[in-house]
Amino acid sequence: MKAMWNNAVIAESNSTEIVDGNHYFPFDAIKSEYFSKTELTTVCGWKGKANYYSVNVDGKINRIVHGIMQNQMTQLKK
Repeated sequence: MKAMWNNAVIAESNSTEIVDGNHYFPFDAIKSEYFSKTELTTVCGWKGKANYYSVNVDGKINRIVHGIMQNQMTQLKK
């Protein structure tokens, strides 16, 4: 499974987990050079705490599209 944004592969793994129709990537599958941490955090009773990131590819920024859960799986939202 590949996650792409602005014609760049921002995450890639053969080991995603699907929860509620969303793919969760292993933490080490994301390409960290494209991500910047934001101040937003949320807590889900069954997924835990998530820290959110923005994606920056070639100067184009997609704000707060990515959450890293404490269980080290990464959800990339459309």
